[in-house]
Amino acid sequence: MSIGTTQKLAVLIDADNAQPSIIEGLLAEIAKYGTANVKRIYGDWTGPHLKSWKEVLLLYSIQPIQQFRYTVGKNATDAAMIIDAMDLLYTNKFDGFCIVSSDSDFTKLASRIREAGLVVYGFGEKKTPEPFVSACDKFIYTEVLVTKEDDSLPITRKSTNELKQDTRLVNLLRNAVEASSDESGWSHLAPVGSNIAKQAPNFDPRNYGYIKLGELIAATKLFEIEQRPVGDGHSRSVYIKDKRKQ
Repeated sequence: MSIGTTQKLAVLIDADNAQPSIIEGLLAEIAKYGTANVKRIYGDWTGPHLKSWKEVLLLYSIQPIQQFRYTVGKNATDAAMIIDAMDLLYTNKFDGFCIVSSDSDFTKLASRIREAGLVVYGFGEKKTPEPFVSACDKFIYTEVLVTKEDDSLPITRKSTNELKQDTRLVNLLRNAVEASSDESGWSHLAPVGSNIAKQAPNFDPRNYGYIKLGELIAATKLFEIEQRPVGDGHSRSVYIKDKRKQ
């Protein structure tokens, strides 16, 4: 199913691999993709290490799932999340899953859910192993979800020179614009964004300090940008062209 606000989502949080400071930004981000019909968080709630999580569970109506640590060094929480995820998958009541963890143990789970035709949104810190990131349809780094007291973007904005020196970013943007362009070389912003998402699930303008894709593309100064009127002229669409294509 394509991304849309009508999606029914199951949100599963690994309390051992996520911080409560992300919760407000996390739920706001999830609301962009659909409705969180199920919100569960897993951990051993008998210990003191999850005390900070306990304080936000009631506020955000998140159901805590108790999982005792039977053996030191073994993560029983992961197993409980995976079992629950499969049970929820087989109910056929959901359009997608949100897996909140930086643990690579959920790589196979994400792949299995996608094989069933459902969308997987991953949320984790930048230390999250690449296999788990790649197994998701979209992966959001939780560092961008923690807002400062002045409500500004938490990630430092990269300069034009820094963006130009990021070879992976430059190639990603140029390839997406090229793949979405018409015969004149111009591309509408929306399909450019869709193409980028297919190439890199973890791509997010906020990782570079920019709120929107158009702002990031403009900041690179590698592309021509036009705003063209749509319909009655009250709204405009953004079009992009690689400056190398003259």
